[in-house]
Amino acid sequence: MAIWKKNADLSEVRKYLLNTMCEHVGIELVEIGDDFIKATMPVDDRTAQHMGIIHGGASVVLAETIGSIAATLCCPDDHFIVGLEVNANHVRAGKPPFVTGIVRPLHIGSATMVWDIRITDVDDKLVCVSRLTTAVLKNR
Repeated sequence: MAIWKKNADLSEVRKYLLNTMCEHVGIELVEIGDDFIKATMPVDDRTAQHMGIIHGGASVVLAETIGSIAATLCCPDDHFIVGLEVNANHVRAGKPPFVTGIVRPLHIGSATMVWDIRITDVDDKLVCVSRLTTAVLKNR
């Protein structure tokens, strides 16, 4: 059973990325399951640091993007989310051509949500583990 309270149609959710930093760095939403979202991001001149591996900040951009989208899809129609805290542990160098992020819920509450994001390389080895906490606020 899906956890989403809003339309989780992939083609519709992809519109969230248009005209944002996400589009600039090449984040692509590739799959939405019943309790997860999967996205890819290239490791290239937009997202790499001087050593040619993924910049830690780029990993955080991917993590916060898919975590925020997941939280948004879990909000009632008269609510929205804002980020409270994001952290990231970089455990392996993310190398070209791309990394993949998958977000799953740790806690979906009426006031806060906590999301687990795992970013892996093309060999499915863990590059970064991140956690995003969001507040759920009522529209005014």
